[in-house]
Amino acid sequence: MTPVHFSFSSAFILGLMGLAFHRTHLLSALLCLEGMMLSLFIALALWALQFESMSFSAAPMMLLAFSACEASTGLALLVATARTHGTDRLQNLNLLQC
Repeated sequence: MTPVHFSFSSAFILGLMGLAFHRTHLLSALLCLEGMMLSLFIALALWALQFESMSFSAAPMMLLAFSACEASTGLALLVATARTHGTDRLQNLNLLQC
């Protein structure tokens, strides 16, 4: 495994561990998701450059588009949660209530 692959793999794993173990605020969960998406985007872009094929060049842009949609949905949920509950702490949210 090259150092570049190791660094992007470790960045993705650190984002995943942050998402799994540090779940106090919704904003920190969204930041961990964005870090994971950023590491995936850079890894896919380097993979497409390594193979020098036009068929792989659309994959990083599609991932970036889905990442932007995920970020906007997450921020909309963050604003809605902060308005209704007064905080973004995940312990105060109860998904069983409508």
